[in-house]
Amino acid sequence: MNRKKSNKESNDPSPQGLDQKKELYRIMYLFAGIFLLMCGYLSYFLIFESRTVINNPYNLRQENLGKKIVRGPILSADGEVLAETLVTEDGTESRYYPYKELFAHVVGYSQNGRTGIEAKYNFELLTSDIPIYEKIYREFTDRKKPGNQVVTTLSLKLQQTAYEAMKDRRGAVVVLEPSTGKLLAMVSKPGFNPNEIVEKWEELTSGDSVLLNRASQGLYPPGSTFKIVTALEFMRENPAAMEDFNYKCNGIFSYQNAEIRCYNGKSHGNLDFTGAFAKSCNGAFAQIGTMLSIPNFSALCESLLFNADLPFPLAYQKSSFALTKDAPNWEILQTAIGQGKTEISPLHNALIVASIANGGILMKPYVVSEIRTAYGNTIKQYLPSVYDRLMTVEEAAALTKYMTACVTDGTGYAVLSNQYTAAGKTGTAEWDEKKKSHAWFVGFAPAENPKLVVSIILEESGTGSDNAAPIAKKLFDAYDELQR
Repeated sequence: MNRKKSNKESNDPSPQGLDQKKELYRIMYLFAGIFLLMCGYLSYFLIFESRTVINNPYNLRQENLGKKIVRGPILSADGEVLAETLVTEDGTESRYYPYKELFAHVVGYSQNGRTGIEAKYNFELLTSDIPIYEKIYREFTDRKKPGNQVVTTLSLKLQQTAYEAMKDRRGAVVVLEPSTGKLLAMVSKPGFNPNEIVEKWEELTSGDSVLLNRASQGLYPPGSTFKIVTALEFMRENPAAMEDFNYKCNGIFSYQNAEIRCYNGKSHGNLDFTGAFAKSCNGAFAQIGTMLSIPNFSALCESLLFNADLPFPLAYQKSSFALTKDAPNWEILQTAIGQGKTEISPLHNALIVASIANGGILMKPYVVSEIRTAYGNTIKQYLPSVYDRLMTVEEAAALTKYMTACVTDGTGYAVLSNQYTAAGKTGTAEWDEKKKSHAWFVGFAPAENPKLVVSIILEESGTGSDNAAPIAKKLFDAYDELQR
């Protein structure tokens, strides 16, 4: 009787018994939820945050790895050593950069902090995937293990071409493969010799921004290269008006209380849209600016990654588009022609052009193609991946037509070649009334089957036509030679 009564009490259907069960279930659900949250956070940490924590300079694990592993080399796409660790007979280690200033900003340095590839792939360089038996042998003999090799997408030929073409001018060059997102070259000047980073640290950090990678961290007014964006917004808002567009340029465009002049006050005469783009007519694009919806214009710019993070593995600065619907007339006109408050990095400009060259699709830019063991065996590959579609195929084709006309019949004349067709846009960005303008060129070649995208800026160098475009020509020529 007592046993039956006990069973009956344990299954008590009374309100009091039901309340106890509900309370028990609540506690169980609470702990189950906490457990799932912990599992979720751990998974997120392992997938997304572990590299950041491991590469943090304050993480003592790096020091421990450095005591057991000789930092691995960084190689170019064609197998040239860009960085390596030299070890003397007494075990003293020194990081050596054979090409000195040539790859300084993109490869970076690993003393007095870390930058570039040296920083981003620090963990890979301090990891050794040699055979297990050799690891054991080296542990017992107290010998350091050789670190893995990091193989980049960088081309020695294109890097040298860009570096030499810039001469002693300040600025940056970015070269991309639009169909994959591979970074083929990245030059920033003025440069520095990473072999002397310790000895000349005070000199390098005193005022001239030598350590700044202008290619990804420098922000500049885009000048007339921004007319690509203005043209895209005009196409979207007025698709039927493109063929009938006409503007008579007399060198000055006035709108209410604001005024825009074409370069040197030059009069372009009657222009259709292709002609206005090719000849980079400020008056025509200022007029177009007055016809645009500012909210739509702003939305387009944000979709093109202004005011947003870039899908780039190394350090960069966000570009800025600040035009608002209540902006004064002068700012609207200036913004439409690439002046005003708009700022962009050479890298970002290259990404916009790369999406045009790739039929509207932006591939994620990447700078490392694979990780190898110290003996050259591949253990990890980085493959091309799509970031997003930034525009339609039709929009990309139309912009390609306008950019091709810029080379054949406009300001991009310096890029003309008998070996290939090219598409591009020049820019002359004013930034200080007392100083010369920045010279821009962005473009790709061949126009009908793009293989190479370039973005070039030369600080205080004058017009993009006369200064930046010739560098693009040298890069296109160099790439053409490589493909033969």
